[in-house]
Amino acid sequence: MSHGPAQPRTCRAATRLAGEVTVPGDKSISHRALMFSALAVGRSRVEGLLEGEDVLATAAALRAMGATIERDGDAWIIDGVGVGGLLQPATALDMGNSGTSTRLLMGLVASHPITATFTGDASLSKRPMARVIEPLAEMGADITASPGGNGNDRLPLMVRGMCPAVPIHYTLPVASAQVKSAVLLAGLNTPGITRVVEPVPTRDHSERMLAGFDARIEVEQTPQGRVIAIHGEAELRPQQIVVPGDPSSAAFWLVAASIVPGSDVLVRNVGLNPTRTGLIAALNLMGASIEEIDPRTVGGEPVADLRVRHAVLNAIEVPPGLAPSMIDEYPALFVAAAFARGRTVARGAHELRVKESDRIAAMRAGLEGNGVGCEEFDDGLAITGSGGEAIAGGGTVATELDHRIAMSMAVAALHARAPVTLDDSAPVATSYPAFFATLDRLATQA
Repeated sequence: MSHGPAQPRTCRAATRLAGEVTVPGDKSISHRALMFSALAVGRSRVEGLLEGEDVLATAAALRAMGATIERDGDAWIIDGVGVGGLLQPATALDMGNSGTSTRLLMGLVASHPITATFTGDASLSKRPMARVIEPLAEMGADITASPGGNGNDRLPLMVRGMCPAVPIHYTLPVASAQVKSAVLLAGLNTPGITRVVEPVPTRDHSERMLAGFDARIEVEQTPQGRVIAIHGEAELRPQQIVVPGDPSSAAFWLVAASIVPGSDVLVRNVGLNPTRTGLIAALNLMGASIEEIDPRTVGGEPVADLRVRHAVLNAIEVPPGLAPSMIDEYPALFVAAAFARGRTVARGAHELRVKESDRIAAMRAGLEGNGVGCEEFDDGLAITGSGGEAIAGGGTVATELDHRIAMSMAVAALHARAPVTLDDSAPVATSYPAFFATLDRLATQA
């Protein structure tokens, strides 16, 4: 799962972008579709699964714990072991670069009578896991992690599950769908009711999909926030799932078509879960031309086709309330801001410091190295835009093993006076293996 030799790439400007794009399946939903199918009793079928390295790491780990997962044409067939039926893995579970796989699978293991060791690549091994370790330890799991940062909360780590685990009432100290999902997954095999309180709403794919698998789950709005209650010792029923297109992958085309003059791109089958549409809201505030076509519901998730045309963007102060619904899209938003009229301020995104890279520092360095003025804050950036003109370009970007840095700066290069060089384009395979081929096609169809 670790990346091989670096793959430098030179990215050039496009005269315009035109055509249709179908983006890969939603990464968050793909992970959960595999996990819940593996815990169901019987056979589930998943179409549109994202086949990037992160999701394949989840599939490999679930196979190691007893589930049967096979590809059948364009679909994936999963024969589940039932809640409580996970087996002891024979070797360590290699999570590659995937924080989602790690945190959610830790939750799964925490309430099963098994022990699993989690390893990952250099980037993942720097990411803090304390926020997941704390609630799972409250439930009875014994977790031993490696030192790093300010404590012992890094990979490699070992989780010894507790069965029966203890149901808890847990208030999230930081807005994190991964921590919420880890606790809910642990709660599936825990007697009684496990509750998670969300003071700030985060993406709700776990709740929607657990209900679809017939788990007993209740969501209530209270003065303290959303309270999600999962009834333990659940019996999940197998499902047929169609995974919508990932809005985080669509983000790059929304920004690319907005900034390259004359562009007109149709992005098909984009998931528009309201907890994931912050970037669209921000781009609309900036004056982008994004039209929703044929809105529909697929597998409990809202979906539409998005037609994006070039527009001159205006700088905004990004509402901090949008942060949880666009946390993965900030790098793409920073690129849009680089071409806007005026100075865009985007704050309230502390979480970006602990993603695959420090995305605030990495995007500042990438943009500044290509002629864009930036000011860095602890929780975001202020970016002085070009007013729609091409940026200078000509720089080399340190992608920091981060797929979103690489793709965002490739988009910035589309309207730059000189080519932009990525020091390594290989990480893009973690979420969007066909990204560069799609980019070339949209630019040549124009």
